Amino acid sequence: MSSPMSAKYAIYKSDNEIRAKGPIGDDAPMRLRMEAYVKDLQRRICEGIEKVDGKGKFTRSVWERPEFGGEGITCVMPGGDVMEKAGAAVSVVYSELSPEAIRQMREDRGKDIDVEGTVPFFVTGISLVMHAKNPNAPTVHLNYRYFEVMNPDGTPKLWWFGGGADLTPVYLYEEDATFFHQIYKEGCDKFDKSYYPEMKKACDKYFLNAHRGEERGIGGVIFDDFNSKPAEEIFPFVKELGDRFLPSYVPLLEKRKDMPFDDKMIHWQQIRRGRYVEFNLIWDRGTKFGLATPCARVEAIMMTMPLTARWEYMHEPEEGSREAALVEVLKNPRDWIPLN
Repeated sequence: MSSPMSAKYAIYKSDNEIRAKGPIGDDAPMRLRMEAYVKDLQRRICEGIEKVDGKGKFTRSVWERPEFGGEGITCVMPGGDVMEKAGAAVSVVYSELSPEAIRQMREDRGKDIDVEGTVPFFVTGISLVMHAKNPNAPTVHLNYRYFEVMNPDGTPKLWWFGGGADLTPVYLYEEDATFFHQIYKEGCDKFDKSYYPEMKKACDKYFLNAHRGEERGIGGVIFDDFNSKPAEEIFPFVKELGDRFLPSYVPLLEKRKDMPFDDKMIHWQQIRRGRYVEFNLIWDRGTKFGLATPCARVEAIMMTMPLTARWEYMHEPEEGSREAALVEVLKNPRDWIPLN
């Protein structure tokens, strides 16, 4: 009987044979179709952000781990005219869930993985964060992924999609929040009008910096463990939301990137970036899972961090200030558009 390790390599080899034949078609396994999509989405997003920035270019690092089963593309813009740091990473991983990872999935996510020891799995996804120089321009995050626990023959034993997009402003512009949410509501409504209200609430719940009692940002949409419908129905929905990234963010960047700002605003930007880091290191499940994965590529996982951040003891914004207005919204999340 094949061990999980040898099964993983057999599946990896079989999938490489499919890749070698040319473009991935609709008859390919879902894992390969999702891989092809996120790679194309990464390319389109990087091209779109470079066009807005004008100066900055993404450096592209391609990594392979054939001895473990996996590859990835990490694109980082270390500094441009508009973006201070922007990164978009795609990963394709064939690996084994360790006993610790299985325990975490059972306890934290309620996954019924009826195995002991290690079990082969596949995951592919795109993760990006864009940190603009101008404090008037918001930070944005996107993540879409497909996870599959595999049988020895390569068929899925357990699978699900996850992902979403959310906005983290340094200064609150209510019209920007409304615009961002409207773009994603329209995408959700094309498939199921219950999606947006459910996924907006899930986003507010997930991106809570619980130790601070405040949200990371003004939210967006998020979904996880999504397998309640056939994969063939969920995949077009994932692509719909992924394709809405540039239309949801570029107009905000164009509107805010050239606005005047001063040192006080930069100081506040640094404080807010510190809160961003706190969430990613303390609460983000993706960061925890990635670091627990065998042979994790730490630089790619930490790519989402801002270039610089700041912590000050007992810092509180001045009452009645624009900074205080942002904190009020973060402590009391709003429905930026009607949920229904």
